Amino acid sequence: MDSQTPALLDCIERETGPAPAWSVIWLHGLGADANDFVPLVPELLRKDWPAIRFVFPNAPVRAVTINNGVRMRAWYDIVDFDLANRADEAGVLESVAQIDALIEREAARGIPASRVMLAGFSQGGAVTLAAGLRRRVPLAGLVALSTYLPAAHNAGAALVDGATRQPVFMAHGTQDPVVPLGAGEQSAAWLRQAGFDVAWHPYPMPHSVCAEEIVALGDWFDARFAAG
Repeated sequence: MDSQTPALLDCIERETGPAPAWSVIWLHGLGADANDFVPLVPELLRKDWPAIRFVFPNAPVRAVTINNGVRMRAWYDIVDFDLANRADEAGVLESVAQIDALIEREAARGIPASRVMLAGFSQGGAVTLAAGLRRRVPLAGLVALSTYLPAAHNAGAALVDGATRQPVFMAHGTQDPVVPLGAGEQSAAWLRQAGFDVAWHPYPMPHSVCAEEIVALGDWFDARFAAG
């Protein structure tokens, strides 16, 4: 292995049929783990979909500053409650590299980036958006739930040619006490202005996922499969 290539994260995988033609890499939130969204697979699936490999990676365990340095699974350190300064940028970039390695593994297993979707909730969604900005080889789509674009003040410098070809699904709770609705709205607006096709879905819920959201996400996946 190249010394620049990060070690692969440990993952839980679920395949919905033999010889999957698509992959969905799904990133959990702060303090959760790879099991968090596994139960969502049967709720999301539709009978006419192609076979999909769902990949649920575990974030590394690290100290989280705003939680008094307690060690937990986290995609990056959270250094401030203020969203503009919340994300540890070096940690975000480290996680982006780890996710890129998983995308490369899918390519080696026969599923190119054009048939990989990257999804994430909260912290995982922030990494999803950060990774999407930097994708020179576009993915089939980005799913960012109850989240925000980290380091938005530097995001323009991170945006690479071809990245805006990736469609984006964003959903957010209107009563979210963790990532305020306005942060999600501002992130969606920034992405649209940058040239991304963003589907934005607010729901009357806290920092969570609801049934209506899963239906809307399934409709969005339908469009991705039809385009692919």
